[in-house]
Amino acid sequence: MTVRRARRDGAVGGRHARVRPLLALPVLAALLAGCGIRATEVPTDFGPAPSRVHCSLSEPDVSTQAARGLAARVFLLCGSSLVAVDRSVRVPEGTADSERRVLVAQALLDELETAPSSAEKEAGYTTDVRGGMGVTGPRPGDPEETLRLSAPPNGLASYALAQIVCTFSDSTAAEGDGSVILGGPGDEPLRSYECTNEVRTRPGSNEPPSSEVGGA
Repeated sequence: MTVRRARRDGAVGGRHARVRPLLALPVLAALLAGCGIRATEVPTDFGPAPSRVHCSLSEPDVSTQAARGLAARVFLLCGSSLVAVDRSVRVPEGTADSERRVLVAQALLDELETAPSSAEKEAGYTTDVRGGMGVTGPRPGDPEETLRLSAPPNGLASYALAQIVCTFSDSTAAEGDGSVILGGPGDEPLRSYECTNEVRTRPGSNEPPSSEVGGA
């Protein structure tokens, strides 16, 4: 009888010994949670890293570009900045300088209004300039470098105005110092606009600085 009881006590003790580590697991998990450590049994898959806009295009074929017309650049939006992209414009030979300025400005404006190419879209480029806008030269009494848009410049969205000013200032449509005199179809005062580093970096927050100039 004594032997049987000892065996039973030993069996019970063995079961208790095996149960104690199991009971300790929840306690250990609670302690780890209290320390800010979260145990995981399988790796967590958060999916692929988000893609980034790289705003980079391969170099254009210069010979092909020259065959299409006069090399030029337009400023498109990429991310939150303005980035120059190569284009070409056609101007008939023998065009007078005053007329050439208007033709170049209109051609560049048309490029800004055109949706970016597939490669440019893939690189993250967009434009905020809407279609249907025209450009004319100065009225009587305007400075000879004046470009008048068919829409008031002060009514354009900040991104669109920045694109137009920076594109014109980087072309033969600008004055010698890179500033651009713009007006609208009405009698609003003409203004001379500049494309600064701040405008190119953050066109949505920094409008092109301008000053009023004399006009008709």
